[in-house]
Amino acid sequence: MLFTKRLKFICFFLTAIIAILMLGSTTLAQNKEKGPAYTSPPAKDMSYPLMGEFMGSVTSDDGKKQVVGLQIRSIGNDQFDAVAYYGGLPGQPKFNAEPIQMIGKRSGKFVVLSGGPWAIFVENNQCRLVDLKGKSRGQLKRVKRKSPTLYSPAPEGAVILFDGTGTDQFTTAEMTGDELLMEGADVKPMFQDFNLHVEFRLPYMPYADGQQRGNSGLYLQSRYECQVLDSFALIPKIDGLGALYRFRPPAINMCFPPLVWQTYDVQFTAPRWNADGTKARNATITSWVNGVKVQDNVSLPNKTGAGKTEEPLLLPTRFQNHGDPVRFRNIWVVDRGLALGDFPQIPNKEQIQSAIKAEQLKRKERVKAARKQAADKKRAAAKLKSKVDAAKAKVDAAAKTSSELDKKQPAKQPVKQETQPQETQPQEPNKTGAEKKPEKAASKPVQKKTIKKTGEKPGS
Repeated sequence: MLFTKRLKFICFFLTAIIAILMLGSTTLAQNKEKGPAYTSPPAKDMSYPLMGEFMGSVTSDDGKKQVVGLQIRSIGNDQFDAVAYYGGLPGQPKFNAEPIQMIGKRSGKFVVLSGGPWAIFVENNQCRLVDLKGKSRGQLKRVKRKSPTLYSPAPEGAVILFDGTGTDQFTTAEMTGDELLMEGADVKPMFQDFNLHVEFRLPYMPYADGQQRGNSGLYLQSRYECQVLDSFALIPKIDGLGALYRFRPPAINMCFPPLVWQTYDVQFTAPRWNADGTKARNATITSWVNGVKVQDNVSLPNKTGAGKTEEPLLLPTRFQNHGDPVRFRNIWVVDRGLALGDFPQIPNKEQIQSAIKAEQLKRKERVKAARKQAADKKRAAAKLKSKVDAAKAKVDAAAKTSSELDKKQPAKQPVKQETQPQETQPQEPNKTGAEKKPEKAASKPVQKKTIKKTGEKPGS
């Protein structure tokens, strides 16, 4: 019995160890409504490399050449949406905001777009435009743009909210393993009038659409939302990136492709209040997305979306958690009541190179730490396996010993059988009525004594 309990305990212990080792591996989480959300380029997704921005010249029927910019994005199941513009890409000097919207389907390593004045064959690094007669009209080359305010250093007097070293400036916040701020963070210091610089990275969510695709937001004073969303390759929307959520769309859609670092620079002036609680002046916002102004001193008569009610009370700025893995870094704020300076801040070449080197050094340190952790884990796993094997060997040895004992036990059975006839067989034939009578007689006086003690029959 004791051996069985020990065997069960050891088996439970081994099962628990195996379960812990299995839980050590991670997989990409998926939401049934949104599909997978990638925070790094997916190796097996053949549509992802075909996304992005392209630009080049196109020859028209009269022989004139025009610059054309193209944005294309994956919408899942090998399908694509695209928008083309004459004059270049959004934010460029000669950009013409009149969109040419197109749709496409992937075939192998290329996509065919239709819906415009030409068919466009999109490959990894270039696009070829062909007219109805099959004549080539031009080529577009892949473009990888960077925001001019990327790596912007915090100016003198600024409060650094997040630089990858910790979350001390937040009441609620979490960091990733690669030192990035996760969505769903509340800023600890509260400001009235301020300039805010944020760098963000949208996840790649090909099967999601609308508000389900890379959604977050900068909730200024918890009341006014500057929308964060993967609205790449779409026309400006009232709930897209750069919008004052459901109040005013951005003047231009400056969203870059997902998994690319982008910038949000916001200049906020809080509302002013009278002593009787009435509002004297609305809040105003000017904002830049990727260095391009998308909102210009816009007056807000009230809160936006699900923001907190307006009142003469400071509230914290929040980085909205909408369930999508949007990542943030290099966040700083200038309290305009305490510090002044140019805004947005445009870093020079030395500052950009310094920031890139620091980032590369951190990446190398993380890789080194990850390798060390993997080696330690491997050694721990080997040590654990050794212990498990030793325990298993003990279990096998104990089981073998028990089996040998079980085989020897039947030889002792006749000894037990010799005692049983001495106790039972000789007594059974000697049991007579005469021998049983004294037992009955002995029981009768007990009954009489009981009656006397209880006093039930005093006359007997």
